[in-house]
Order: sequence, then C-alpha cells, then structure tokens
Amino acid sequence: MVTAVIPNWNGERFLDAVLGDLAAQTEPPARVIVVDNGSSDGSIGIARGHRAWVVALEANRGFAHAVNRGVAEAATELVAILNNDVRLAPTWLATLKAALRVDPSASFATGKIYSLQQEGMLDGAYDLLSRGATAWRAGNGRRDAPCWNEPRRIYFAPFTALLVRHRLFTEIGPLDESFESYLEDIDFGMRCALAGRSGAYVPEAIARHWGSATLGVWHPETVRRIARNQLFLVAKHYPDGWPLRYGWSVLVAQLLYGLLALRRRAALGFLRGKWEGALRFEEQRARTARSNPDRFAEVLNESELTIFELQQYTGFDQYWSLYFAMTARHWK
Repeated sequence: MVTAVIPNWNGERFLDAVLGDLAAQTEPPARVIVVDNGSSDGSIGIARGHRAWVVALEANRGFAHAVNRGVAEAATELVAILNNDVRLAPTWLATLKAALRVDPSASFATGKIYSLQQEGMLDGAYDLLSRGATAWRAGNGRRDAPCWNEPRRIYFAPFTALLVRHRLFTEIGPLDESFESYLEDIDFGMRCALAGRSGAYVPEAIARHWGSATLGVWHPETVRRIARNQLFLVAKHYPDGWPLRYGWSVLVAQLLYGLLALRRRAALGFLRGKWEGALRFEEQRARTARSNPDRFAEVLNESELTIFELQQYTGFDQYWSLYFAMTARHWK
C-alpha cells in the first residue's frame, strides 16, 4: 500500500490538479496527506474537498520539515512524495510500484519528469552532484533523447515526484530540516549512497512539473537557500582535509553559481546564503560523522563523471562548460 505526501504552501492554484491525478491513478494511493505550511490561501479547503488528510502547520518551516511530518503520519510500506505543482500520468504510481517490486534492492524509484513551462522539454530525470558541491538535475531544459529513456541505478532522486520505501527514513534518518528547502534531497541521497542504498530511474513513469512555482528559480530567497545549502553539503559530507582534494572544484563551482546569480539580479541572495553557510559551517560539520571518505569519493567522482558524459552527449550548458574547463586538471 502507498501513502502520498504533498508538502504545500499557498499552492491553491496547483493542488486541485495533482490531487485529481492521484485519484485517477490506475493504482491510486490508499491515503493522501497534505502537509500545509501555514498557507494563507484556500489550499486546505481544496485538500479537504479531495478527502485528503491535512496536517496544518502554523508557519512555513520549509519543505524538509513538511515531508518529515507527512512521512511520520504514513503507516504504509511505500510513500509517494510529490511537489504540489506536479501532474502525473495515470500509470505513474503503478509503474514505480512495479519497479520496486521487481527490484527489492532498490530503496526508491523516480521517473522522467517533463516541464510544464516548456513544451517538449524535460524538467529532469534524476539528480547529480559535482565535486564542487553544485547539483544538476540531469536533463533539465533538454529535449527528450535516447539517454533519458534508459533505466539506471541512481543515488540522487528529486523529491519532486518520488516513491520510496518507508523504512528508508528509519534506516537513513529523515530529511535534514536545517536545509529547509533545496538540496535536502541531495543530502538525503548522499546519506543513502554512503549507507549502501540506491534507487531506480524508471523512465516509463511520467510526471510533469511547473518547477519552483512558489517563488521562482532565481528569486533571492531561493538563491539564498541554495547558496547556503551548497556549503552545508560540504560541511556535512566532505572529508577532513577536503580543501586539498576538492577545494579548487568547490571554489570554481561556487563562484560560477555566484556569477549566474549576479546575471539574474540575485547576487544579494547569493551573498547572504554564503554568509549564513559560512557562519553555520562548523555547526553542520560537528553534527555529522564522516567515516567513509573512500566511498564518498567513489560516489562523488561517479556522479561528476556522469554530469560530464551527459553534458557532452546533449550539449554543454555554459556553466558546466566553464566548470569542467577550469577543473579538468584537478580531477582525480
């Protein structure tokens, strides 16, 4: 059985559609939980109109907290986690359930996600992390191509539209709520990978996504959280002495992201995020045991190599072109 969990904040204009899609699944979930982060619109009324169970929070404590609350309320073997701005093909849930049934070693499964803003374009397939602590949603902004139609084992699944075994949250722990929103799924994926867990990319499971519909990709608050959380990833997971091995890649990746933010008039959000990340760096580092640097290096190197190969195959974005040009001789 499956419980669907939908974190929501002022998503009135989206909720009706995704709740309708869940009801129309060929194998609908046994229960739908909407965790509302203190919305001021009509979200709660819409959720209750679809007979969803509503967990109404008094204030917006971020995506990670909302997911954790929803997962804690779920009592089923499987949990589907969905953004409020996704649309689902009728067979989405059945396809992912079948994939986990066929492969008991897979801890989670995600499918191909198309963009609702750009017809014929992908929002993404699965996530990848560079050695510089910046992430790429593989396929984002790309047209569909054979490389996105190949099932594969993955470490990082976007929590945009995901089916996960409930027990994983007991084995790995919940999402890190200090991330609030953005890159909390990358942190979760790295913890899974370091514990020997992985998931399945199932391209036949189709979803569609508006993408950063609440604030926008380059809203200063979005940029602040991403910039801060990039440093949190370094603090939590990079091994002792990391500047010698990864320092140049981290510096290049962060500066290039800062230049993108400057071009998008979000430089202040970038600087605020880096400042906050720097202030809390040692706090984050102190609360995480980094006991397997060799496994971390293996996962990180494999992930960056996949970014390079996919970028090479589909055409380099300017960001990644510059990143690889500036870091190639330091890669090992």
